Amino acid sequence: MDRRAFIGTLASGLLAAPLAAGAQTATRVYRIGLLGNVPLTDPEGATLWGAFIQGLRELGYVEGQNITIEHRSSEGHYERLPALAADLVRLKVDVIVAAATQNVAAAKHATRTIPIVMTDAANPVGTGLVASLARPGGNVTGLSVLTPEMVGKQLELLKELVPGVSRVAVLWNPTRAEHLLLLREAAGAGRSLGLQLQLLEARGPDDLQRAFSTMTRERAGALLVLRDGMFLLHETRIAALAVKSRLPVMYEGKDEVDNGGLVGFGPSLRDSFRRAATYVDKILKGAKPSDLPVEQPTKFELVINLKTAKALGLTIPPSLLQRADQIIE
Repeated sequence: MDRRAFIGTLASGLLAAPLAAGAQTATRVYRIGLLGNVPLTDPEGATLWGAFIQGLRELGYVEGQNITIEHRSSEGHYERLPALAADLVRLKVDVIVAAATQNVAAAKHATRTIPIVMTDAANPVGTGLVASLARPGGNVTGLSVLTPEMVGKQLELLKELVPGVSRVAVLWNPTRAEHLLLLREAAGAGRSLGLQLQLLEARGPDDLQRAFSTMTRERAGALLVLRDGMFLLHETRIAALAVKSRLPVMYEGKDEVDNGGLVGFGPSLRDSFRRAATYVDKILKGAKPSDLPVEQPTKFELVINLKTAKALGLTIPPSLLQRADQIIE
């Protein structure tokens, strides 16, 4: 080979190498698995997962270009979660984004190697999902949005909302392990506030009517609804049953209040889902979940629905209205 031909061949190779590398980078498509309780076809699911996808988009990830998304939903049937999590593992997703504690637990049971990002787990240390908030260990990290202490604050606000209330019903799902932790905290807070708690289980939608009939029969003065995927799917029905039963209800989230609930106090779930995208970004860029501290909420929203208050014949105390972050009229 003469000198001119050699230089031409060398130049072609040098030019081809970065082009090939650039093409490889541009065509790398990450597969992200979503595991939740509310399907994307549900307004609540569309809102929350939409916030996560928007967070990804802000970081440069666009579905159909550099990411594909595999979504699996239990639709409130938690017994399906192990199979749904196993399905995502079989698809060899690069990361699993799991909403709520039981979804994270199912994903963690299905894999010890694929990174898992929590969107809104409750008390992840107490439920054994992570070793600590600062150094999670293992393959799980993300956001914790509900601490047991917050239940006490919700009961305190509920007592302020309904002066003189002495008996408060608590709607919970016995299939949720973290609900047991919340109930223990609620029991202590109830005693200090002079409240008698009436615990009512609801495993599925067929249990809701029975629970409200029991509340009415035993003369509960107010209701606290613990956050649950099945309850979210039936939030409009729960709000209607509460009005029919003349029961003021405290929820954790804003969305339940948007859909007819009376009052909500808790962190913004939309913000938590959007923030989960930053964890995915870091992991796809090489960070280990074990080294990414779990983020806790710093801002809590108090939302009040005056339409529902009017339907209940309830006057909201001015002290609560002044502290509300949003009032729905």
